[in-house]
Amino acid sequence: MYGVNTHPNPQEPPPALPVLGALLVDTSRGNRVGEFRGVAGLYWSLRPMGGGIEWEVEPRHVRPALPIEQLRARTARANARSRGEVL
Repeated sequence: MYGVNTHPNPQEPPPALPVLGALLVDTSRGNRVGEFRGVAGLYWSLRPMGGGIEWEVEPRHVRPALPIEQLRARTARANARSRGEVL
C-alpha cells in the first residue's frame, strides 16, 4: 500500500509511484479521493475526480482507493456530468 507509514524509516524505500490517473485516498484530508497526477518535489499531486484544483500530499498520507471508494468517486463524477457541471 502507498504511504501507510506514519513515521518514515530512512532504511525503507519510498513508496512506489502509482500510475497516472490511479485513484488514491488522502488520509490527511478526511479520506478525500483523487487521481494521481504526478510528483511535485517531496509531494504527490492529486486532482479531484471530476476535475478541479489539484492539491499536494505527502506520500505517507496516501493509500490506494478501495473498490467502493472508486465506485463512489466515479458515480459522483457521472452524476456531475449529467448535471452539466463537468465535461
